[in-house]
Order: sequence, then C-alpha cells, then structure tokens
Amino acid sequence: MQGLEATYHIESTPDQIGARAEALAIEQSIEMPPSAVRQPEVLREVLAQVVSIQEAEKGYYRVVLRFAGQTTAFETAGLLNVLFGNCALQEDVELVDLNLPSELLSAFAGPRFGIVGLRQLTQVHDRPLTCTALKPQGLSPTQLAELARTFALGGIDIVKDDHGLTNQPYAPFAERVPIIQKAIAEANAQTGGHTLYAPMLTGGPKTLLERLQTAKQAGVQVVLVAPMLLGLPAFAELVQDLKMAVLAHPAFAGHRIAPPLMLGKLFRLLGADATIFPNYGGRFAYSTETCMNLAQAARVPWGHLRPTLPVPAGGMTVERVEEMVGFYGTDSMLLIGGNLLAAGDSLLERTQAFVQKVAASVGKI
Repeated sequence: MQGLEATYHIESTPDQIGARAEALAIEQSIEMPPSAVRQPEVLREVLAQVVSIQEAEKGYYRVVLRFAGQTTAFETAGLLNVLFGNCALQEDVELVDLNLPSELLSAFAGPRFGIVGLRQLTQVHDRPLTCTALKPQGLSPTQLAELARTFALGGIDIVKDDHGLTNQPYAPFAERVPIIQKAIAEANAQTGGHTLYAPMLTGGPKTLLERLQTAKQAGVQVVLVAPMLLGLPAFAELVQDLKMAVLAHPAFAGHRIAPPLMLGKLFRLLGADATIFPNYGGRFAYSTETCMNLAQAARVPWGHLRPTLPVPAGGMTVERVEEMVGFYGTDSMLLIGGNLLAAGDSLLERTQAFVQKVAASVGKI
C-alpha cells in the first residue's frame, strides 16, 4: 500500500528487533492482535507494515513503518496519533523522521509567509535577519517598551517577547503589547527602519482570540508562539486564518521526537514561518549535526510548502556572528538576547554592533 512512512529509533537486541518492530506497527495502527481481526480488508489496508530494519548503532535500530494515509483522517491530531500516539509512552522508541504522500501533504498549507514573506515584512533581502528578546521577567510594560525602542533604534529586525512573558501582573498582555508596538513604531519613524515586534501568544481558545484582537488592533505583524504549549492541532488551526507571521518557540518540545523532525519538519508543516532552536555551543545546545539537519529540514524543498526560517539561539553572543552566518548562510535569523542586554548603558551601541557584524559577515561566506 502507498502511504505515510515514519522512521523510528528503537532500542532492542538483534534477536528481538523484528518482533519489536512488528509490535510497534500493530500498536500504532490497529492496536489489537491481527489474529483477532475478522475483516481481511483491515489487515490489508489499515495494518501498518514494517518496511525496513537497519542497525543504527550497537543496541539501537532504525525502523521504517508504512501507514495508510487515511488513518490520519488528514488532520493534525490524527497524523500525530498515528506517528507517535501510544508509542510516546514507550521509552525505547524515538520518532526521527516522516515521509508524507502527496495526498496527505496537500492537507497542510505550511507557512503562510515563509522566508520570502519574512524578508518582505522586514525589508531585509541580502543578509540573515536579526532578532532579540525582551527580558528579564519582572519588568513593567514601560520598561519593556524602552528596551524595545533601543533595540529598534539599533536596527534589530524582530524584537520578541521573552517566551516566559505571557500575562503576568507586572506586564499584562493587553497593557504591554500596545505600548511596546508604539515604541517600536516611533523608533522606526525616527530611523526609517522596519523593526517588528513579536508578542508571546498563549492561552486557551477564548483567551487566544482576545489576545489576537489586542495584537491586531496594536498593528502587530508577527507573533511568537510555542506550538507545543498551545497543542499542535490548536497551533495549526490558529495559523490557518492568521494574517501575521509566526515565530515558533521550542518550549515544551523536548519529547522523544528528533529535533530536526519536531522543530524543522512538523513545525513547518503546521505553519511556522520561523523556528527557534538551541544552537550548538550554547547553554543547552544541540550538536552541530542536529542543528544543520534541523536547518535543512526547515528550508529544503518539500512539495508546495514554503521554507521556514531557522533561528539558532540559546546563549549566543555577538562574537559568534561570523561563525553562525558561515554555518547557516543568509537564509537564517540570529537571535541574541542576554549578550546584548549585558551591555547595560551601552545597549544601543552593542545592538548596532550586532546588526553591523551580521551584514559584514555575508561577504565572508
């Protein structure tokens, strides 16, 4: 049968891996003993098949299963349940990749803006984009707005909320978003720049609608969302009709799904225009191989889906700009937060140095 192919990394032994793979195929498709199924068409059309088993390293195997596309119901929750439903509870299994047939891929629109759209919004076409975060927690809306103004005067392309900023009493969403957006707009008017503000969007369905309305009324064009905190089906539906670009944050995404698949392919499939991830050499880093695979998954041609902008982050410094531009290329966005804020009274100068160094690094690729 043609269908969805999923690749798993399974801990097992040579004598048990065959049975383990078959058990996984059953668990993720019909979820009952095949011998108890009385309808031959179910065994023929619904029961998942083991496509291949290869040893990955001692004690671990790379197993590819093929599922009938119709079992996903062509929707986000169904797809996730087929890929990593019950087996997410089994500690010997990691989901590492997927390959979607065209009929299933066409059910997902992917990024609405993508790399090209983000470049149009920021008016940056010949270098990596720059990004920073408003922090620390505990600042008032006025204090956050002053930081945002300085970043915008320094030429940062996207100033985002720290992902921990939601609706705290010291910085309520409805109060801080208009103030910060206004401060950035004033700085843009002063410099002729195009800095964007990305507020952190959280909450259940009712709260999301309320906060989206607040952001739209303020003139926001980009939002920061943690897809796993919202829930991936809710995230996918949110993006469908959203006329704002989406910067995806990896909070709560540390499940047994390989980062290139989760943050690169799945977030892209469900509509993220840019995806943040911990860069190698940072304070909680992925390996260089994982980072490159993630960036490639976000940008490689994939059917009708627009490419997603990779955003390496997590303790990055201005001193590493040239290295990161050389590693990721121009279709990326560098996110530096704490290293800029540590400049204190020299924040504007440090921010300007960051932006200038990114531009200068392009010619050295």
